[in-house]
Amino acid sequence: MSLLAASSAPTPLYAVYQQHWGFSPITTTVVFGVYALAVLGALLVFGKISDHTGRRPVLIAALVVQAAAMVVFAEAGSVGALLTGRVMQGVATGAALGALGAGLLDVDRLRGGFLNSLAPAMGTASGALVSGLVVQYLPAPTHLVYYLLLGVFALQALGVLALRETVTPKRGALRSMAPEIKLPRVARTPFAIAAPVLFAVWALAGFYGSLGPAITRMLVHSDSEVWGGLPLFVLAGAAGLSVLALRTTPTRTVMVVGIAALVVGVAITVFSIGSGTGGAGAATGFFVGSAIAGFGFGSGFQGGIRMVAPLAQPHERAGLLSLLYVVSYLGMGVPSVIGGFLVVHGGGLLDTAREYGAAVVVLAAAALAGLLLARRPHAIEVAPESRS
Repeated sequence: MSLLAASSAPTPLYAVYQQHWGFSPITTTVVFGVYALAVLGALLVFGKISDHTGRRPVLIAALVVQAAAMVVFAEAGSVGALLTGRVMQGVATGAALGALGAGLLDVDRLRGGFLNSLAPAMGTASGALVSGLVVQYLPAPTHLVYYLLLGVFALQALGVLALRETVTPKRGALRSMAPEIKLPRVARTPFAIAAPVLFAVWALAGFYGSLGPAITRMLVHSDSEVWGGLPLFVLAGAAGLSVLALRTTPTRTVMVVGIAALVVGVAITVFSIGSGTGGAGAATGFFVGSAIAGFGFGSGFQGGIRMVAPLAQPHERAGLLSLLYVVSYLGMGVPSVIGGFLVVHGGGLLDTAREYGAAVVVLAAAALAGLLLARRPHAIEVAPESRS
């Protein structure tokens, strides 16, 4: 949760940086997207290393780099510093994701799968909202939120030192760092079904994180930094609620509900901002659509994780989870950068939002087709809480 909260914390500040340094929406999406690409690189290189070294060493190293990134952000005076901080943050997060996800499954295979779905959404939501409140109402808006997160990471590093290691170290750590896309045979069909959903929902998160603040300001005619973080909070908060609400629902049903909610929510959102004139009605429709799409985000992400992750053997867990996050962060990073380019050199913010929404719907429809055509539901059909 803290790693994803830190990743969304800069979102309300992009407008502040843009005012101070005068950069375009393309730069905003590049700063956002470079984080996702750094996560991808770290997942490919470090995604399996905790299966060899143990979970704790990887987590300690990731927290140290993440803490250093917070210092870079707090003292940033240029776009270059923001890019440096985002790369450091992405590397730390990518290295930690596989170890964290696999560690949760080590402790409890079913509850770990549930928490792997819940924590990213809750972290993204809390980071966007808390950062907006800190920036708007507390002093030193471009410094304080990062130093608060620095304190969190320092405390968590101490906590990790006290954790029990769940993996027996073994040889092959260096060989595991060679990027390799490898799927267990039993997980291939479920992965092919889940991948379009994961890509689509995280592409939506990327859009809200990079261009959501600009859309909100257009609709509500306010420069408050709280509004800047609110769209991502609504999207990710609804995602977290969907994980809780559907935790005992069969996986196939979760996927279908997620796809349906994603399509309906995106359609309402795009319709609401279609006129570009703003007003209370348009803003209300935008946030209602965002909440419904967020429910689809959480359902789709939870369904994808539950469909694939439990099929891995213990020595395959970190690698398979890293692959799932590779798909997710490709969805977050690449489309958001393309969206920023289209805002400046294409049809503008409104046309880009429509095109983005259409692409998300197409991906969701492709996943639904794969789900319906599958011969059998390759999934864990009970959720963590059913064991209680």
